[in-house]
Amino acid sequence: MADLRVNFAGIQSPNPFWLASAPPTNSGYQVQRAFEAGWGGAVWKTLGEPILNVSSRFAGTHFNGQRVAGFNNIELITDRPLEENLKEIYETKKRFPNHAVIASLMVEPKQEKWHEIVKKVQAVGVDGFELNFGCPHGMAERGMGAASGQVPELVEKQTYWAKEAAEVPVIVKLTPNITDITATAYAAVQGGADAISMINTINSLAGVDIDSWKTIPNVAGKGAHGGYCGPAVKPIALNMVAECARHPELNVPISGIGGISNWQDTVEFMLMGAGCVQVCTAAMHHGFSIVEDMIDGLNNYLDGKGIAALDGLIGKSVHTYSDWGNLDLNYKVVARINNDVCINCNKCHIACEDTSHQCIDMLTAESGAAYLKVREEDCVGCNLCSIVCPVDGAIDMVEIPNGEPMTWNERQAAIKLPICHS
Repeated sequence: MADLRVNFAGIQSPNPFWLASAPPTNSGYQVQRAFEAGWGGAVWKTLGEPILNVSSRFAGTHFNGQRVAGFNNIELITDRPLEENLKEIYETKKRFPNHAVIASLMVEPKQEKWHEIVKKVQAVGVDGFELNFGCPHGMAERGMGAASGQVPELVEKQTYWAKEAAEVPVIVKLTPNITDITATAYAAVQGGADAISMINTINSLAGVDIDSWKTIPNVAGKGAHGGYCGPAVKPIALNMVAECARHPELNVPISGIGGISNWQDTVEFMLMGAGCVQVCTAAMHHGFSIVEDMIDGLNNYLDGKGIAALDGLIGKSVHTYSDWGNLDLNYKVVARINNDVCINCNKCHIACEDTSHQCIDMLTAESGAAYLKVREEDCVGCNLCSIVCPVDGAIDMVEIPNGEPMTWNERQAAIKLPICHS
């Protein structure tokens, strides 16, 4: 069996699967149940000044029969007293000394506030802190969360204040509601962050009830923007993790968050630079026991690849992620239809004919049977036909020879034209 133990910025845990700061980590009862189920760590639901939460606070986005393809919430940080949380954190860490217990924190952008809460929480034995600079709703309207996380100067300053008082590692959780997440990631590193985590939730409105005309969710007939998460946000999160992992000045560990639902997602995030992952929506959808399959799947995958420990996986695909201008313009793939597998649903033909490059022909064999064939000389390798095809193996994207490699940047340099760096 592969070694799944993690040393993330000095924080030890038996495996890379942590629960994210969210409703599943709202109490000692829940976190202890999670550890019993097999989770390696948990980021406690954000601690801060006492707040009140609203009733009717979650919404799910369902798509094509799949429940909770996306998840929206307008819940704020913990509404439980700080002392109650601290007591339960202490009890949880005492019962599970080998598991990672991270405290998520959020206070006003004032030095004394950060010093006060860091010292109080540190005293109960947490393994680290995660500074919540990402909450997009409720707290942001009060000058915290994403309101701070969207301003690099505030990220750097508050990270520095937390580090002044912290004796354990400090992780900075970044908001995706920004043009360039590497800017705030760099600010966190400049402030002394030991690690960064991403992404927090994305600004969203889950929906509008077309019968009542009220937002989903609604509170006494009114709604507000919330945070979006779940499987639908995974591509956005994976991109932001990759952008930070390949940035030459961001040499700190990354905790990957956003749409992670199984061991395969975990492998993708780790290949793109994540040293551990945090999960929320999948646990809310299916319960804590999902971690069993995640652990077994990751173990089996590593064993199958002959990888003894997670270090052999983390960041191994980062070098493949580059700028568009570095892509080979002469690389060519074409679609080939396997007619012995094709069910002649014609979805590929329709998609290509209506919305792509009109290179799939409907033909008739000598036997009178209809079949589809790609005119490879006209195919641009866009992948659309293989994407819409409902049958695995019916369409292959095949690489064909097409000349020496040539990137856009090389082409521009060859003809002495300026290169666009936008």
